[in-house]
Amino acid sequence: MGAKVFDIEERTAQFGASIVQFCKSLEKNDINRELARQLVKAGTSVGANYNEADGAITKRDFRHKIAISRKESKESAYWLRMLSKANPDRVSDCDLLRQEARELTLIFSAILNKQKSVREDTD
Repeated sequence: MGAKVFDIEERTAQFGASIVQFCKSLEKNDINRELARQLVKAGTSVGANYNEADGAITKRDFRHKIAISRKESKESAYWLRMLSKANPDRVSDCDLLRQEARELTLIFSAILNKQKSVREDTD
């Protein structure tokens, strides 16, 4: 049995798609519309910036894009928290998406920490 392939590009794309589907399913009202707009921007930006990092020409640009992915995943968790408060009946959906946002944040933090330690080793 082979090891599971870890594909962060696919994982971030699935996260963005899940965010879009979730937001489309919310009750249409002024509060949800604004919170969902913010969440869609942040949640889809995670993967977009990861893809930019993956194609980065310099290490500095790579670190910068990974840092943005981390920031956007943290922001996604925040908007999901607000949406769970605005939609008490959707707390479990928000919690699942928030967990993925937190895991992505940890992954990007680990990548940045590894890059930092590699950079310090070569200085």
